[in-house]
Amino acid sequence: MNYFKHHTLFSFCACMMLLCLTFTPAVAQSVKDLENQRKKTLQQLANTGKLLNETKKNEKVTLNKLNIINRNIADRKQLITNIGTEITAINLQMDSLNMQKNELEQQLAMLKADYARLISETHYTQNRHLAPLLFVLSADSFDKMYRRIRYLQEFADYRKQQVHQIENIQADIELKNQILEENRLNKQEIIQLKERENEKLAGDQRKQSKMLSELKKKESQLKAKQKQQQKKADELNKQIEKLIAAEIEKSKKTQTGTTTSTSKVQLTKEEALIAGNFEKNKGRLPWPVEKGYISGKYGVQPHPVLEHVTINNKGIHIKTNANTDARAVFEGEVTQCFSIPGSNNAVIIRHGNYRTVYANLTSIYVKVGDKVTPKQKIGRIYTDPEDDNNTELQFQVWKDKSTENPSLWLAR
Repeated sequence: MNYFKHHTLFSFCACMMLLCLTFTPAVAQSVKDLENQRKKTLQQLANTGKLLNETKKNEKVTLNKLNIINRNIADRKQLITNIGTEITAINLQMDSLNMQKNELEQQLAMLKADYARLISETHYTQNRHLAPLLFVLSADSFDKMYRRIRYLQEFADYRKQQVHQIENIQADIELKNQILEENRLNKQEIIQLKERENEKLAGDQRKQSKMLSELKKKESQLKAKQKQQQKKADELNKQIEKLIAAEIEKSKKTQTGTTTSTSKVQLTKEEALIAGNFEKNKGRLPWPVEKGYISGKYGVQPHPVLEHVTINNKGIHIKTNANTDARAVFEGEVTQCFSIPGSNNAVIIRHGNYRTVYANLTSIYVKVGDKVTPKQKIGRIYTDPEDDNNTELQFQVWKDKSTENPSLWLAR
């Protein structure tokens, strides 16, 4: 009998098992990430569904309804794409698991065959020497006797290791079978989800097409409304710009005794720290509402219905549910609470040389000089009863006298 031959086989099988076990973590992580993405998008669709329900009292087709439908379509398309990617990832994971399972089954067959030979050779040895004890006692020297004892001990340990290895591989094969079955059921479930979402997407697209047709018939009304809204937005932006410029000039005058436009505002240590921390959190700031989506992007963009008409936003519009409060996105100091006729109330919060603006508020919970913390409620967002209960926060980010794209600052 060749003990070392069996020992080499045992080591080889152990190594192969380790290689198999380290093959799938990246794929498994990818599947988990995609699953989380799917759940997040489904939650977003549920939220926009609630917004759409709030508009059902008014049967008229409005830009607000079209905006929500457009968002639904974009989210549903993204969901369907993600589901396709998730199915591909599950297939890869199942292929990997099947490969591992086949490797393990081959190892198990080799180990069982090796163990059977081992038992057969053990019986043969014991028959030749009658018993292990006689095998030891028949040694013609004490040194040989000691080596035979050591050999029998190692041989017994090796047999136990083989049995343990066989049991482990059998358990691992069973586990792989369970995971494969779970993946199969999960894949079947999300394939059905994809089919349902495709049907809903087709329904949303039909609604979108119908809404666009009806709204285009009201082109003159929409142009007048857009002109009025842009005028209000421009007035608000001029006031914000004026107030921020006045704050900066006041700081310069306090520090230098002059109002020279070229002199820079020197931040205090506390202000510099807050500004630095604000910058470090770009792309990670909490949203100024608990739930919502960006309904109006930053900068110049085409009107959703009217051709050759553009909208110019100095910030972003965030659509949310009725009776929602605006929240501070970062620690800072309230420097302005003001109102513009026809544009409701607004709050400016300073974060060093950065400022955030929260506009279209009905009531304000803070006052000038207040120190605020992240997610602190600062005011109730206006809900327009004449526009399908449309509830939109106008949110801006400023660095000194220039606006920034708020979308790049908020957490994704």
